[in-house]
Amino acid sequence: MSGSSDLTPEDVKEILRLVDEAGLEEFELETPRFTLRYRRDEAASPRAEPARESPPPGASDGLVEITAPTVGNFYRAPAPEQAPYVEIGSAVEPDTQVCILEVMKLMSPVLAGVRGTIAQICRADGEPVQYGDVLFRIAT
Repeated sequence: MSGSSDLTPEDVKEILRLVDEAGLEEFELETPRFTLRYRRDEAASPRAEPARESPPPGASDGLVEITAPTVGNFYRAPAPEQAPYVEIGSAVEPDTQVCILEVMKLMSPVLAGVRGTIAQICRADGEPVQYGDVLFRIAT
């Protein structure tokens, strides 16, 4: 990107290209001088919406899988020195944040999407994940 504090049209095109490559449906960049918002589909729900609202077909043992809504690095806590959002045995509601996925310094919250109890944590903290990878299993 350019060395000045203002974005050029080429800078915006590059940002949007990277957002598209990452498969993000929504992106927001906020600086003290401006805010850039991008949404692939106006009908799309915000990234903070639940990862799953109902059990996936074929879920075993009655467990609901929370899957990665995008590629990124999986983080269980808001910061390295802070406690994880949830642990095995934690009760969750549909709007309970269970982790964050980080892509290019953009942090996207992942919500439980169902009421239940965390039965399994399927990824290690800091592990890269792909779209659709199982992050947690919840007993409902």
